[in-house]
Amino acid sequence: MKKYSYVGISFIILLFGIIFIPRIVSRVQSTSIVKNDRMSADNPTANQKLAYLKINGEPRRVPEFALLNQDSLLITNHDYKGKVYVVDFFFTSCPTICPKMSRNLVFLQNQLKEYPDFGVASFSIDTKQDTPRKLKAYAENYGITDPDWHLLTGSREEIYDLANAGFNIYAAENPNLPGGFEHNGFFALIDQDGYIRSRYDASGNPLIYYRGTIGIEVKEDENGEEEQISILLEDIKKLLEKDE
Repeated sequence: MKKYSYVGISFIILLFGIIFIPRIVSRVQSTSIVKNDRMSADNPTANQKLAYLKINGEPRRVPEFALLNQDSLLITNHDYKGKVYVVDFFFTSCPTICPKMSRNLVFLQNQLKEYPDFGVASFSIDTKQDTPRKLKAYAENYGITDPDWHLLTGSREEIYDLANAGFNIYAAENPNLPGGFEHNGFFALIDQDGYIRSRYDASGNPLIYYRGTIGIEVKEDENGEEEQISILLEDIKKLLEKDE
């Protein structure tokens, strides 16, 4: 009797393998399961709500500003009302990180052409040399075409107060460095209501700013820092599509 029982059990196991294992393998290889698992593994914060940058418990708004753009038009923070935009600090004669930042912003501009409510605010930290005329030439050289991308200049006090106090993005004059200035290569993401936003990092803390110096095609730089243009693009779309 035992012999026949073992034969019966073996037959059932064999039958299960023939019928069900190919189905399981096929399901695991299907686009939906493989794609969803890969997205979760590569980007665990992709589906999270975006954080607010808070100071003393209050969501941080963009500070007031009124500056001239590349067309010598007065642009204020109120001109960006209702728009999602990226803020950066740069200067046109920068020999190091600014060209990389500008190319990454142009990439975002070109990826978001279908969204009329996307913009950029680029503040020049070289307030002596970067006149509206020079900013205009820079815009043409880099292919800046978005009507809501303003390259802005004003007094030294206004610009540096915006950078260091308003956005907490470091900028300073430094004659010992190439170009004579130093600044962080960060991008700030601003929502339609003028609040600074970001996604959470893997530890559950707000990312706050996005690295603007590493292109999406590089993946990571020589120091092992990963590019964040791809996740910035995702988060801009979240805000534009009100999925945040």
